[in-house]
Amino acid sequence: MPSPRSNGDFGDDAPAMTRWERLKYTLVRAEEEPSDKSRAEDRAVEEIEEEIRQSNDKERAIGLAAGPVAALVGIVISSSSIDYARTHHESLQTFETLTYVLLGLAVLILVSSMMRKRLFQGITLALYGLAVFNLRYWGFGIPFVLAGAWYLVRAYRLQQELKRAEAAIPAAPPRKRATNGARPRPSKRYTPRA
Repeated sequence: MPSPRSNGDFGDDAPAMTRWERLKYTLVRAEEEPSDKSRAEDRAVEEIEEEIRQSNDKERAIGLAAGPVAALVGIVISSSSIDYARTHHESLQTFETLTYVLLGLAVLILVSSMMRKRLFQGITLALYGLAVFNLRYWGFGIPFVLAGAWYLVRAYRLQQELKRAEAAIPAAPPRKRATNGARPRPSKRYTPRA
């Protein structure tokens, strides 16, 4: 597909493209090309429900790798925090509890990945990232927050796709009673007032 501003190969009087425009047209797909969205909209409701029910292999592998990394990062952060507390004569009880919380979240990441629960993977990864981020270890927290957000956005998009697919299915017409064109008869039953 020729770009809007070519280098004069087609007899146009358009100026040559800049480097940025060449890069943009190289990386960005044209709107006329078929995309994965058209394929996604054509999927059956049962197929979408199956994908919602369990995370795929890629999502599971990311979660299974993130669990041990989260445990390692939690141990490093808690040992660093405990050393800091010892040198500044602060209470160690808070930082010991912090160690258990971070390790517990790492275990939850691993368990939710093993069970293939996408939403719980996203929640636990985001919570772990926020916990580490609030301890001012931003370099360790940001990847977990981003991974958790990716899982949550993916779960949301699949739910929206399911809603669109269910709305596209034509609803069955309401059942009509056979009335033979006559109006319903009034009830002959009379209940006197008490």
